[in-house]
Amino acid sequence: MNLIHRIEHWGNVHHPQWIDYLRIALGITIFAKGVSFVNDRQVVEHMIEQSSFHLSIWGAVHYVVFTHLVGGLFLILGFQTRLAALLLFPVLVGAVFFVNITNSFSYLNSELWLSIVVFFLLIFFMVMGSGKYSLDNMMNKPGYKRDI
Repeated sequence: MNLIHRIEHWGNVHHPQWIDYLRIALGITIFAKGVSFVNDRQVVEHMIEQSSFHLSIWGAVHYVVFTHLVGGLFLILGFQTRLAALLLFPVLVGAVFFVNITNSFSYLNSELWLSIVVFFLLIFFMVMGSGKYSLDNMMNKPGYKRDI
């Protein structure tokens, strides 16, 4: 068994119920942030322009919005939680280290603190996985018929 399978097995065995509620709350927070990005696209463009990324602004904005909406929805439902966290990880690295930290490291910078908390929770859910109350768990139950 390789390292990834051992981490996945450990996360599946050591998963209390309250962590599912934390995953759902994280998904709602990320999805709500994605909706706010859709409503105010200029703010996202301005944040990316302020950072030191030299990517295409158009592509970066669409990646940020897409991963927030789809990743947040996947986290809420518990569907492919590790994949959703992995796709959201570069966005949060950019948010913590390139966008929000430029506004100073103080208690008044709430976006930085929210980004740091979400960053560590994504790492946590990459290890822990979906949990009992998730679509992933429902699809792995015996008797569930998959169309292949």
